[in-house]
Parts: sequence; C-alpha cells; structure tokens
Amino acid sequence: MQQVQADTLEQAKTMTHKAEVVLGQQKKSIESLQLAVADVKGRRPNDWLLAEADYLVKLAGRKLFLEHDVVSATRLMESADQRIAALNDPSLVSLRQSMANDITKLRTVPLIDRDGLVLRLTSLQREVDQLPLANAILPDAPAVEKRQVSQDIYDWQDNLMTSLKDFSENFITFRSRDGNVIPLLSPEQHFYLRENIKSKIETAIRAVYKEQGEIYKMSLETAEQWSESFFDMDNNNVKEFNAALGKLSQQNIQVNYPVKLETQAQLSDVISERLRREVTTIITEEK
Repeated sequence: MQQVQADTLEQAKTMTHKAEVVLGQQKKSIESLQLAVADVKGRRPNDWLLAEADYLVKLAGRKLFLEHDVVSATRLMESADQRIAALNDPSLVSLRQSMANDITKLRTVPLIDRDGLVLRLTSLQREVDQLPLANAILPDAPAVEKRQVSQDIYDWQDNLMTSLKDFSENFITFRSRDGNVIPLLSPEQHFYLRENIKSKIETAIRAVYKEQGEIYKMSLETAEQWSESFFDMDNNNVKEFNAALGKLSQQNIQVNYPVKLETQAQLSDVISERLRREVTTIITEEK
C-alpha cells in the first residue's frame, strides 16, 4: 500500500509540473496576442504619426553613419519633427527639444562638394598628357665682356686678334659652362612619369570618397613636386596645372560627424511606454 501511495504521489507531481508548463506557455501566448492586439487594434490614429517619425529618425541615422549624407539626414529629421508637431501632444516637448538639438548639430556639419573635387581632379588627370616636358637644364654661362679695338698703334697684335674673334663669332660661337647638366628623360621615362602623376591623382580621388585627408594631401603634393621637376615651368599650362594641384591639396576633406542622434533612444522609449500603457488598458478592460 505504501509503495502504491508513493507511486501515485509521484505521478501526481509529474502531471502537476506538466500542467504548470502548459499554463506558462499559454500565458506567454496570451501576452503575445495582447501585444499584437494593442499594436493593431489599440492604436489611435495619431499614433501612426509617431511610428512614421520613428522610421524617419532611424533612416536619418543610417544616412548619417553609413553614407555620411548630412543633407538627407537633416531633411529626414526635419520631416520627423513635423510628424511629432502634428500630434500636438504637450508630453512630447522634451522629445521635440532633442530633435531640435540633433537638427542643429547636423546643420553645423560643414558640407564638402566631393563630386566637384573629383571632377576637378579628373580634369587635371586628363591634362597630364598634354603638358610639355622640360628641356635639358644647363648651368648659366658666364658673362663675356666684349673687347674693344684700341687706338694705340703698338696694340696692333691685340687689335688683330680681337677683330678676328669678332669676325669668327658671326659663324660659330663657343661658350664654356661650369656645373652639372641635368639630361632629358628617355621616352620610356616620359611615359612612366606621366602615368605616375596620373596614378597619384587617382589615389587622391579615392581618398576623397574615403575621407582620408592625409593620403589625399600627400598624393597631390607628390604629383606637384614631380610636375615642377620634369615639366616646362615656363609654359603657362604647366603653371596653371601646378597652381591647381597646390590649391586642391589644401582642401579639407575630413568631417567630424555627430557620434549619435539623441532622438533615437528617446523616441523608442516614448513608443514603448505608449504601447505598454495600451496593453495595460486592454488587460484591465478584459478583467
């Protein structure tokens, strides 16, 4: 009898545990259904404006942090603020203040015309093949003082040599130069020089989109140095080319973006609080 009683109690405990598990699952299912009902049925018409504002704020965050598109992010935040303003809810004043703070931060971010910079660099890149190379660089010849024939009859030998020299210079002139002569580049070197300069400009173009300011500046400065060393600096096109490289190398392409949008967390809290309030109301009414 004792053994049968123990077996019966054990079976009763097992059945009770299974019943508790089933009841717990049913309770969670009921809560999920209540949330779904609150989300679909319990919403007031104006709550859709709150949902639209939440979507616009999240989209603004993606535009800012992933694409660095400050203009689009600012417009999306302004649209979200208009949705919140249409609710005409005094309890959302702090939320609108956060939106105003974020919009102000976005408007202070400097705008960089990246497409304009790339187009200007591309134009310079195409111009490289048209720039004339410098000739061989020779040291300056020393100044030669022209000797005059004297009137003294006893200087007839010197006068004869001076006259002969003046006569011979009408045909051939010899000038001596002291110093190193920088030779011309070979045709193969010409090709590599132009291609290397274009490659440096291409590196600067990639750095514009990646916002790598140091690489951008160093690439253009190197291209400018090579141009000054091997192109004809007396040519006006070369002067304009170098001036453009120097000006573009001073352009700032890096921007400090806001770390986060304070509106996102606050708006999520407002939506969660309203949904929780609606769920509580529905449960109370069912009881």
